[in-house]
Amino acid sequence: MVAPAAVDEPASLRDRVYVDLGKKLMTGEIDDRTRLVESQLCDALNVSRTPLREALVRLHADGMLERRPDGYYPVALDIAGVRDLYELRITIELRGITRILETSELRYDKERLSALRAQWRELEASPPPPEADMVLLDEAFHIELSAASGNMAMVGALDNLNRRIRLIRMYDFITEERVTATIAEHLQIVELLLDDELEAGREALHEHVGISFEVVERRAIRALSARSLGHSVTSFDTLWK
Repeated sequence: MVAPAAVDEPASLRDRVYVDLGKKLMTGEIDDRTRLVESQLCDALNVSRTPLREALVRLHADGMLERRPDGYYPVALDIAGVRDLYELRITIELRGITRILETSELRYDKERLSALRAQWRELEASPPPPEADMVLLDEAFHIELSAASGNMAMVGALDNLNRRIRLIRMYDFITEERVTATIAEHLQIVELLLDDELEAGREALHEHVGISFEVVERRAIRALSARSLGHSVTSFDTLWK
């Protein structure tokens, strides 16, 4: 998984190009009938070919691009497919709590949960801007929450799933309200698990992921509607309602 925090400038640049190009795909700025031209994208994103090509490979792996004999093309959004993936995501995440509820010998790793709480309290004190790359921080939270339950196979499955829905989930973090709500919900979930309120924590997690999908679906449908009319959504801000 892509680390949310930059450990060096090259990694930061690669993530930025990946996210920026993802935004163009999600807003319909690049039509799904248009072949991606490297030279044009380098100019638009103000980067060299190396990070751009890495972004193209990652987006292809995420299912956002298809490769044809003459190059890469955007893949049309599939809301029904995303809904299925979200259902799978909920199943995996809730299982982390359920397995501990069902087995008396299992316990959450409280040190990991405490560290996660400390990280998100810092974000609560200084919230990140409402940008699409907030999705990387959110993914890291859910991965660590799953890891704290002790089943690393589930962590791997969730990581793979996250990559497949990452770009469409950018729609969830384009307003200050959603960023603030996400931080508060994350802290609520962690606090409940630290207090061994597992049933309540499971309910809070289920509601949290469900609300996220409702927001994503609504904004994605709006973007698709704009595309069908021959318009691109030039800014994520226009999708906030």
